[in-house]
Amino acid sequence: MVTAILIAPDCFGDSLTAVQAARCIAEGWQRSRPQDVITLAPQSDGGPGFVEVLAGRLGEVRTATVSGPLNADVEAQWVFDDTAPATAYIECAQACGLALLGGPPTVRTALDAHSRGVGQLIAAAHAAGARRIVVGLGGSGCTDGGRGMVEALGGLSAARDLLAGVELIAASDVEHPLLGAKGAAAVFGPQKGADPDTVAVLEERLTAWARQLDAVAGRVIADEPGAGAAGGLGAALLALGARRESGASIIAEHTGLGADIAAADLIITGEGRFDDQSLHGKVVSALAAGARSHRIPVLVLAGQVTLDRTALDSAGIAAAHSIAEYAGSVQRAIDDAAAQLTGLTAQVAGSWA
Repeated sequence: MVTAILIAPDCFGDSLTAVQAARCIAEGWQRSRPQDVITLAPQSDGGPGFVEVLAGRLGEVRTATVSGPLNADVEAQWVFDDTAPATAYIECAQACGLALLGGPPTVRTALDAHSRGVGQLIAAAHAAGARRIVVGLGGSGCTDGGRGMVEALGGLSAARDLLAGVELIAASDVEHPLLGAKGAAAVFGPQKGADPDTVAVLEERLTAWARQLDAVAGRVIADEPGAGAAGGLGAALLALGARRESGASIIAEHTGLGADIAAADLIITGEGRFDDQSLHGKVVSALAAGARSHRIPVLVLAGQVTLDRTALDSAGIAAAHSIAEYAGSVQRAIDDAAAQLTGLTAQVAGSWA
């Protein structure tokens, strides 16, 4: 029996991009079920891979030399679609991503990393004539609240003036506020090298910065959903007049995901860590929601899986498989991600009925 398989993963942290992961899953599935018809539709929620996924679907890929998170220049790609209104798609991880720190995050990088390069990308998009600028948020290595981005645009007042005639969109599925126990420093700071003392320093910086954002925006920015995205870049964008949209929804629209879901018999997705956050606006939850109305089963392949059967059933996930368990260790799953994901997929395909 021939089965139509839709392969639509997010990225797997720094190990595999969404495009690479989709290819690995396809290769593994075809090893065991060569008769099935496969459609590749790599996804993103605004984080790493946002530009790569869009690059294959619309517009022209451009490259800009910008400041990385620790000042060394980096080559950042963005997409320019000149169809009216001319739109630029920017990915913050291209300019200030964790992968650009040059090694594992530390206390020092947590304190020093900045978002200046994101501002330089926005300036490049504006100079190219973009009337809409979509900034994908996620995977950042900084917790500066977007101060570096704003400074690169000349400061808060200058940045608001520059972007006054531009439709600015913060593409993110993160709902965290800027400050507090669920804010950028407390929740994401430790992932970026911050110890408890450093988290406190970052929180103090963000609190002072939030007062400036509130003043220029004329409202309280810090409490708005998504303000804490990408180390607080969300807050700065909101203060500059941006509106927040789902990154996963933007990608789904441009990749024709709805039609792909309707035509599938089985959906395979995945990400680096499949946990409770995955079920709140992330790629996996968006796919599961779309599949539910068509009664299409969804398989998740992830680096690590922390959800139990009850949570999977509630989310509409048929099964979830861990690369770490298949590989025998988390480290091997990271170091040999492509081969391990391919092998796991072949194993799952062999037992799929």
